[in-house]
Amino acid sequence: MKKGRIQSEPRALISLEEVSMNYSRDGSPALDRISLEVEAGEFVFIVGDSGSGKSTLIKLLLHELRPTGGTIIVNNVNVGKLRHSKLPKYRRNIGVVFQDFRLLKDRNVYENVAFAQRVISVPSRKIRKNVPSVLSLVGLAEKYKQNPRHLSGGEQQRVALARAIINDPPILLADEPTGNLDPKNSWEIMKLLEEINEDGTTVVVVTHNREIVNAMQKRVITMKKGVIVSDQARGGYIDEDY
Repeated sequence: MKKGRIQSEPRALISLEEVSMNYSRDGSPALDRISLEVEAGEFVFIVGDSGSGKSTLIKLLLHELRPTGGTIIVNNVNVGKLRHSKLPKYRRNIGVVFQDFRLLKDRNVYENVAFAQRVISVPSRKIRKNVPSVLSLVGLAEKYKQNPRHLSGGEQQRVALARAIINDPPILLADEPTGNLDPKNSWEIMKLLEEINEDGTTVVVVTHNREIVNAMQKRVITMKKGVIVSDQARGGYIDEDY
């Protein structure tokens, strides 16, 4: 992992301007003209009830969906105008961790993490150096030969996290990373995310976990019915009915 990525002058690494997403002409928009900026080095929680637009926002950032209105700029790339041929290169700059881990069950821990480097043609000698280093970072150095099926949920999420950060992306998106974990493992994952953020990576976490959000006191963006209803620099989970 690189040190000192945060620059002296803050800049918007993620910028959304009047972004809308309509899945159908007749239905309510999943996102309704939302605008926000996330600067390099920030740690941001995105919270809200089911149907608030959180998952749609993540899919737009990953370019799994194209917005029906507005502009999305990520790492100086206009995502809405991104050509399909440029998509793999774009996604290399975004690490992603999902609730359901999404590990390769036919490969061991080492190969799951190494896969993220093989697909971008990292030389084997570098992979042999990088994989043990990142597994050590997430506390799994001794389990590199294990199959993910034999690991606990917390350990599987650590493997997923190692895979997400091994290419040193400037942005890490975590979509309900503690959704399938017990409280102890949830806190361990959040501690790792905080350490990754302190190392310079911009971290955006979608979560329903009130306890974690309230305790960590990071920036909290609250969504409801496709709009942003609150943006707190250091806040907690808002339960008020907007």
